[in-house]
Amino acid sequence: MDVTVIVPTRNERANVAPLVERLAQALAGRRAEILFVDDSEDGTAAEVERVAQDAPLAVRVLHRPQGERLGGLSGAVVAGLRSATADVCVVMDGDLQHPPALVPQLLDRHAQGGCDVVVASRYIGGGDSTGLGTTLRFGVSRGATILTKAMFPMRLHGTSDPMTGFFLVDRSRLDVDALRPSGFKILLELLVRSDLRAAEIPMQFLPRTEGESKASMRQGVTFLVHLARLRFGKMSLFALIGGLGALANLAIVWALTGAGMHYVLAAIIAAEVTIVANFLLAERFVFAEMRERAGGFWRRFLTSFTFNNVEAAIRIPVLAVLVETWHISAVLATAITLMVAFVARFVFHSLVVYRPRAAPAPSEPTTETAGQKIIRMIDEEAMRPGEL
Repeated sequence: MDVTVIVPTRNERANVAPLVERLAQALAGRRAEILFVDDSEDGTAAEVERVAQDAPLAVRVLHRPQGERLGGLSGAVVAGLRSATADVCVVMDGDLQHPPALVPQLLDRHAQGGCDVVVASRYIGGGDSTGLGTTLRFGVSRGATILTKAMFPMRLHGTSDPMTGFFLVDRSRLDVDALRPSGFKILLELLVRSDLRAAEIPMQFLPRTEGESKASMRQGVTFLVHLARLRFGKMSLFALIGGLGALANLAIVWALTGAGMHYVLAAIIAAEVTIVANFLLAERFVFAEMRERAGGFWRRFLTSFTFNNVEAAIRIPVLAVLVETWHISAVLATAITLMVAFVARFVFHSLVVYRPRAAPAPSEPTTETAGQKIIRMIDEEAMRPGEL
């Protein structure tokens, strides 16, 4: 086989026949198979077997019975990777929101070389995410993407849509047994746990025509837990430093207001002291492995200092409103505004302050220093499933 198309399904019976028909048209002339990995209760597996009898290409189904559906959709994809006939695997949903006509473009881009994963992205030129439907779903999707890229700024650098469910992956480049799938976002799992080279093509995400979306609040919680499991260390250390800075901020406000200083002036002084201290601590302990690839020290410092002062310029008036309008203590108001600012700070520092410089052209040889090798080895060890 040239390619195995893996389609995880859950109650998508009505979409099986049209999906097989469109994939058969798109893959005409190629040695291909479609592998449905089914977790359904609506007869989807039986429908696949019926459609397979007259399909112009190989179609088979792996039905996971109740009690054996570990990892949700991501677990179904991993099961499909283990059972695929071809090493080149295309993963797509069974709801027809991923256009089957795009599969040849994924294959052609992979055939050009230089990549192990080809991502069908909604967020590059020519891509479209209107199929998400509501403004709320679009906002949630973009917010989750931004947060994810902030937590893995090096691993996901150059990947605009690590949350997509439509992509090609070369199975021979994977250690499938190292994967620990959970929830919907299997591509994120692959990119984080494996050293894969990624390329992208634009995708127009289509509206759903049959069935119901599986997205839910529970899936959202599962995603956040999995995200924390994948890279809890970096964000938790950033949070620890932020927490120490918050305590220092509160102590300074308490001391200065206790000495008779107006709370607004006290908050300004506390903010400036902790901004500088937090940057130096984060520079040393959180983003150390990113410094060599990012801009110079003074550029990082000034970018961080400017952002935090803008954030403080917004936060302190909010602080004043909380104190003057809600009549809560200055210390409690400071604590509330600092907690809200934490996520914004982490995202900005990961994506902007420590954003890698442009990579050298392929023709330019690069050498790995001893320090860079140690950092890479530490990063690889941190990504091992048992260590997370």
